[in-house]
Amino acid sequence: MNFNIEMQKLKELAREAADIIEKHDHVRIISHNDADGLTSAGIICQALMRKDIRFHTTIVPRLDRSVVDMVKASAADDDLVLFCDMGSGQSEIISEIKQDIVVLDHHVPVGKTPAKVLVNPHLVGIDGAMHISGSGTTFFVAMEMEPANIDLAGLAIAGAIGDKQLFSTLNGHILEEAVNAEVVTVKKGLRIGDGDLARVLEYTPEPYLDITGDREKIDNFLDILGLHGNIEDLDPDQTKKLTSAVALKLAKHASPEAIDAAIGDVYILNKEIVHNVYDLVAILNTCGKADKGGMGLSICMKNDTHLAEATDMAMSHQISIVENIKKGMNMVKQGKSIGYLIGEEMESTGMIASTFVRYVNPEMPFVAVNQVEDLVKVSARGTRALVEKGLDLSFALREAAKLVGGEGGGHNVASGASIPPGTAEQFIDKVDEIVAEQLPRKEQSE
Repeated sequence: MNFNIEMQKLKELAREAADIIEKHDHVRIISHNDADGLTSAGIICQALMRKDIRFHTTIVPRLDRSVVDMVKASAADDDLVLFCDMGSGQSEIISEIKQDIVVLDHHVPVGKTPAKVLVNPHLVGIDGAMHISGSGTTFFVAMEMEPANIDLAGLAIAGAIGDKQLFSTLNGHILEEAVNAEVVTVKKGLRIGDGDLARVLEYTPEPYLDITGDREKIDNFLDILGLHGNIEDLDPDQTKKLTSAVALKLAKHASPEAIDAAIGDVYILNKEIVHNVYDLVAILNTCGKADKGGMGLSICMKNDTHLAEATDMAMSHQISIVENIKKGMNMVKQGKSIGYLIGEEMESTGMIASTFVRYVNPEMPFVAVNQVEDLVKVSARGTRALVEKGLDLSFALREAAKLVGGEGGGHNVASGASIPPGTAEQFIDKVDEIVAEQLPRKEQSE
């Protein structure tokens, strides 16, 4: 694919956004709480600081009316309201904001945007689910504000990793620019964080192996390979031995994309205070889940005050994720076209859904429904191969949520929803019905 024309169009939108941003003295920023949203916020906040433009940032788990009400209460009349990694699918509710709006996002646009500028890859023919993240889109704007912002490229790489994207086309372009500028270094290996090999294999949920979470099996595995110590200290031959052994384990059940995601290029972020991209993503996702978005944002802005605390939190969270995945696997049910589970007060439902579809049964998408207090949250995951056959989880979850009085959306390959209590079974039935239409029976069985 020759993406230069599309990239040029996206840069033109980014230029328009940069022009509007630079005309304002104060920017009210709202960004998502996952790794992509936090890196997006980190990029734009640093770009604004370098232009001496004041800002006030809030990190939120979702964009709903309560967020719009908060913006209306906290933004001055002449502020610019800037949405990062959200805003494309919520045109109706953000239209209630009277201030100038700019949206930097990669989700599928829905409705007529009230934004002065919507910078979104879908508008120029690029799939934002696969080829550029919210942070990548924000990085394009930062580069239009000041070419020296190339040093923020590592955050865009981390955001794309957080959203499990491909590093071809636009992400590939950002990576190439980052490597050329020595902002990012690429090495081969297992795509996991740094640290003691046995410990990391024990608590890392991706790749999810038949030994994950079982220290005795991990020690046996490493004894057979003759490998010990820290991952980052392995020499190339030792690294190759480790990756080959992991690849053999994954080949039994995992999807091809899961194997690709586990082994290959590892990105070292030379300008960030957390150098291994997988460690940074784990830390940021943990901060978001723990309602400590400010801590995550400060790490993206190179402040190490809370880094040790955030690192400990991330390790505890990953151990918890592994435990929850093991528990969730025992609750799995199967519909006509989807795997699913319905649970209560579960953690890491997105990871459970992702693990199932990537490492257990790649033949059908997975939907995890989780009742938390008086809210029911839904996470759904597919594979790129299923998307190529017609899967669109964003549409499926949006329509099924609408049917039961909730809200849903996201990407074709990964989506989420919030639905009223007591509607889970009806919701699952509708998602199953829609996905069955998207993936004809003969496709599912292939």
